[in-house]
Amino acid sequence: MTPTYVAGFRAFLDLNRCVRKGERAIRILAPCPVKERDDAGEETGERKVFFRSVPVFDVSMTDPLPGKDPVVLEPPSEPITGDSHHHLLAPLVELAGELGYTIEFRDLDEHGPRGWCDAKHKQIVIAAGPANCQVRTLTHEIAHALGIGYADYGREQAEVLVDCVTYVVCSSAGLDIDGESIPYVAGWGEDGALEAVRRYADTVDTVARRIEDALIADSQAEPVEQTKSVA
Repeated sequence: MTPTYVAGFRAFLDLNRCVRKGERAIRILAPCPVKERDDAGEETGERKVFFRSVPVFDVSMTDPLPGKDPVVLEPPSEPITGDSHHHLLAPLVELAGELGYTIEFRDLDEHGPRGWCDAKHKQIVIAAGPANCQVRTLTHEIAHALGIGYADYGREQAEVLVDCVTYVVCSSAGLDIDGESIPYVAGWGEDGALEAVRRYADTVDTVARRIEDALIADSQAEPVEQTKSVA
């Protein structure tokens, strides 16, 4: 089963839905932001994101509460809209260049992938569309370029790890991708893939910090010019 809309037991009650008796929870690692403090206990302004295991259920495991109309659920995988974070594209493109990758913005099938990282040819392709969606996808693909590939981690584990990186980076930049990342990670979390986050927490943190450092260092870069071709 591929989850489409996941939430906790009580959260579904608030949506006028109830988890059916006998359904088994999906275990996911939920982000838990923590403010860092110095030795004196004062907040440093820095924030770290940890992950803890929580039980969730997919909407397909629920039924409407008797006598109540279920709250209409927005699809969690809708593309991120808006261009509020367009300024982050330039430093991301520059970081990819430092890693030896070229970036191509291309018209892609709306029902297909929004981008990919071709490690063999050192190319990252990103779908044309809203800048915020491109930032999210480009961050994801750069995480692959930084070494989280299928050959070393396996497809399922690699996808879980890179989207955890993506969540950390985008959240720190003020871009809300909860609706995409949590179902995405849950969808790839079969066969123990989520255990990869526990085993490779340091890898997630290191890669996320590498991307965050690039965004901070180049936050004043000129807007990126997108060279686009039609797929």
